Amino acid sequence: MNLWEKNFDEVLVVAPLSTNAPGAIDLEYRNAKITFYKVPAFSLTSLENSLKTLFQVPGILWILFKTMRQAHHIHLRCPGNMGLLGCLVQVFFPKKKKSAKYAGNWDPKAKQPLSYRFQKWILNNTFLTQNMQVMVYGNWPNTSKNIVPFFTATYSKLKSQKIIKAFQAPFKALFVGSLSKGKNSLYAVQLIHQVKQKGIEIGLDVYGEGEQREELEAYIQTHSLQETIRLHGNQTAEVVEMAYKSAYFLILPSQSEGWPKVVAEAMFWGCIPLATPVSCVPEMLGQGKRGVLLTKEVEQDIAVFLEVLNNKEQLQTMSIQAQTWSQQFTLEAFEEKIMGLVFKV
Repeated sequence: MNLWEKNFDEVLVVAPLSTNAPGAIDLEYRNAKITFYKVPAFSLTSLENSLKTLFQVPGILWILFKTMRQAHHIHLRCPGNMGLLGCLVQVFFPKKKKSAKYAGNWDPKAKQPLSYRFQKWILNNTFLTQNMQVMVYGNWPNTSKNIVPFFTATYSKLKSQKIIKAFQAPFKALFVGSLSKGKNSLYAVQLIHQVKQKGIEIGLDVYGEGEQREELEAYIQTHSLQETIRLHGNQTAEVVEMAYKSAYFLILPSQSEGWPKVVAEAMFWGCIPLATPVSCVPEMLGQGKRGVLLTKEVEQDIAVFLEVLNNKEQLQTMSIQAQTWSQQFTLEAFEEKIMGLVFKV
């Protein structure tokens, strides 16, 4: 959002307010004057929450309407509860310039909640959603003129370089992300464990926190993997960047993704991703030319991984191709894209 802010004198933010202290992965707003309109968080996860939401939503819709009426440019972040309400309210401002970042999986074949599918439908509808540019990850069929294929960036072009990695034992792999069932962090640990049991010298460094941490710790303890698998918790971008530079592989067996930022980051530094084919991941990995597409069938994934490990020339080719692809999407290129969306006539 700091890249978006730079184009405006004032930014009006409508959102729930978290009382949690900022963590290592959080950034502050930096550039524009921020006016924050606090609204209550809401959900439909239980009968009690649903009843409470019935009373909260009219007030939130009114605040959204008043704020959008003031704005010269309306920007939505979807999918989500606030994004859902924003999609409804923006219909009343067909002449205002609008943009949306759809941070989820745009794949029309993906199994998703009804609210997500509704947001995709209304954003794609050129009658209800006018004067809108919707940034989605990857290229998909049956999209309207509202939809703009888009990729996010993390690093400046000043950091672009070609790294030639040795790809020799002991091999080093990373997992970067929340320690959750959705990200399948346990599968990454189990995969490395079983590869090591095949006689391969390999280790895994895990960066992130989440509800599966205790389960991972128990697995590591039970199988005496303390020297093989290390849990580092949440770390700063600088620490994770150094980890990417020294590692050979990134493992991300997610159930769902929008834009898997960590895959693009790892590729930038020549790490070869092993990732599930969700959302735009197959496109990112060149259908397997720049990484390994996991099936989450452990024996099959191990067989493919071992085959790749035994071909050093192929590993180096994949690493270089990963870097070449990812280093197209720098912060400078991203900012230029944003400028085009904001000031597009």
